[in-house]
Amino acid sequence: MEKTITKEEISLFPIEEFAGQIREVKTEEETKEAVDYLSKFEMLGFDTETRPCFRKGHANGVALIQLSTADTCFLFRLNKKDPSPALIRFLSDPKTLKIGLSLRDDFQSIRRKMKFMPEGFVDLQKIVLQHGIKDISLQKIYALLFNKRISKKQRLTNWEAEELTESQKKYAALDAWACLKIYEKLCPVKESI
Repeated sequence: MEKTITKEEISLFPIEEFAGQIREVKTEEETKEAVDYLSKFEMLGFDTETRPCFRKGHANGVALIQLSTADTCFLFRLNKKDPSPALIRFLSDPKTLKIGLSLRDDFQSIRRKMKFMPEGFVDLQKIVLQHGIKDISLQKIYALLFNKRISKKQRLTNWEAEELTESQKKYAALDAWACLKIYEKLCPVKESI
């Protein structure tokens, strides 16, 4: 049986929040420390944010990469500096699973900013289909599995702003963390692409 949910049904659920620590990463030293910490985990939630562009035929590169454990999310500000070699190596390392949603789009956006070979990534869109979940948006998958709503109000904000707002940080952290939670609920064993 296929599982699906409407926007109206989702609107009745309480809003989910990421209650963990959010750490913004701007410098090379902070990147090295974050990657050292994240390398200790078997799997992480992954997402990106890109400043929206409303000009036809133009696309912005990724402004933010989020990597989350169960209780800490790191926000890597790519618009603040050149991509860190430590981060590029980590994204190319197959040892740590990085769980995201619609990864092809994320990879295209990242490649506008840096060259890397994605390794160790798991795309939830493939997994949810195996579990009979017809809807493939993060908001709908999360609502189906946890009966909670993920707000998308910050999605089209300026991710290249000089300073991110607290609302932007919470939104970004929640998206990465939610990917990890979904994977843990659906996959007691590792699957990768």
